[in-house]
Amino acid sequence: MKLCPLGTHRVLEPLGALPQSAWRLDATPVAHDNEILCDVEALNIDSASFRQISEVCGADPACVAKHVLALVEQRGKHHNPVTGSGGMFIGRVRAVGRDRKADVRPGDRIASLVSLALTPLRIDAIENVDMATGRIWLRGTAVLFETGVYAKLPDDLPDAVALAVLDVAGAPAQVGRLVQPGRCVAVLGADGKSGVLSCVAARERAGAGGRIVGIAPSRETPGARFLIERGYVDAFLEIDARDVPAVLGAVPEYLPTLADVTVNCVNVAGTELSSILLTKDAGTVYFFSMSTSFTAAALGAEGVGKDVTMIVGNGYAKGHAATALGIVRDHPDLREYFMNRYAPAPAAVSSAF
Repeated sequence: MKLCPLGTHRVLEPLGALPQSAWRLDATPVAHDNEILCDVEALNIDSASFRQISEVCGADPACVAKHVLALVEQRGKHHNPVTGSGGMFIGRVRAVGRDRKADVRPGDRIASLVSLALTPLRIDAIENVDMATGRIWLRGTAVLFETGVYAKLPDDLPDAVALAVLDVAGAPAQVGRLVQPGRCVAVLGADGKSGVLSCVAARERAGAGGRIVGIAPSRETPGARFLIERGYVDAFLEIDARDVPAVLGAVPEYLPTLADVTVNCVNVAGTELSSILLTKDAGTVYFFSMSTSFTAAALGAEGVGKDVTMIVGNGYAKGHAATALGIVRDHPDLREYFMNRYAPAPAAVSSAF
C-alpha cells in the first residue's frame, strides 16, 4: 500500500478522493507507518451538525446515539451529509507509526484538531450523549494522518472543558488577527462556545475604545448572560440573525457606522445577508459557522452592492489551540464560565444504545 500524507490510502469510495470529500473511509484500527492510532473517549459534534441531528431525532439522546452509530458505520467517519461537517475527538494514543513525526507516544492523551469529517473513526459502543453540549462519550478508535493536527490535553483544565475550547479554537485565534484596537465588532451567535470566545478575544484586541455587539435570539442563555454581566459586550441584541429586517432595524442605534469586523458563529443557515449588511464597506466578514452557504454569501453581497472581504472559517490557524486555551487561562471569569457550563458530567441517558 502506498501511503499518502493526506490520507488518500484510507479512502474506499470514491477512489482518488481526499478523505474530506470521500463518501467512505477505511477505519480499520491499525496505525500505518505515517499514522497515529487513538482510543477515542469522546466526540464533540460540531454545533451545526448536532443541531441538525437533534432536530431529526426530536432531541432524544438514544435516537441521537443510534443516528451517529449508523452514520459512522456507513461512512467510516462522522461526516454529516446534510451539514457537511463533523466535530473532533479526545482520546489516548494507542500506537504511532514508525515514520510519523510526532511529539506523542502511546498512553498520551490528545484532542484532535482536524474535523471528524475526514478522520477514520470506528465506534464500538456509545456510553452517553450530552444533549446540552453536543458531546458523545464512547469506546472506539480513530486515526490521524501525517498531516493531522492535534493538541496534548492540558493538565490544568478538565478534559470536558479542554474539549469544548479546542473544538472552536480557530474562532478566537482568527478574531485576534482580524480585530484592531478601537474597532467595532459584531458577533452573530454570540452566546455559543465560539461566540463567547470570539467576543472575549474581540474585547481584548479592540480595547476600551472599541465596541463589541453580540447578537443571538435570547439574552437569557448562559452565554448571553455571561457576556452581558461581565462586560465583554457593549450591547447584546436579542434578534434571530435570520431576520434581516430586524437586524438592520436595530443596528443603527448600536453600530451607527456599522461593524469593521463581523463574526458569524451561528449554527443555522440563512444568516449570510445579515452578516454582510452589518458590515461597513471595506470591512471584513468572518464566517466561522459551518452552516454558511458560499453561494448565498457571494451572491448576497453582490446583490446588495456591498464591498466586503469575506473569510471562510478555517478551523485551523497556526497556534490556535494555545491561543484559545490562553484566553481561558487569562480570564478567570471565562474559565469559571466554561467550568460551570462544560465540566459537569452529563446524566446517563441510556445503558443500551
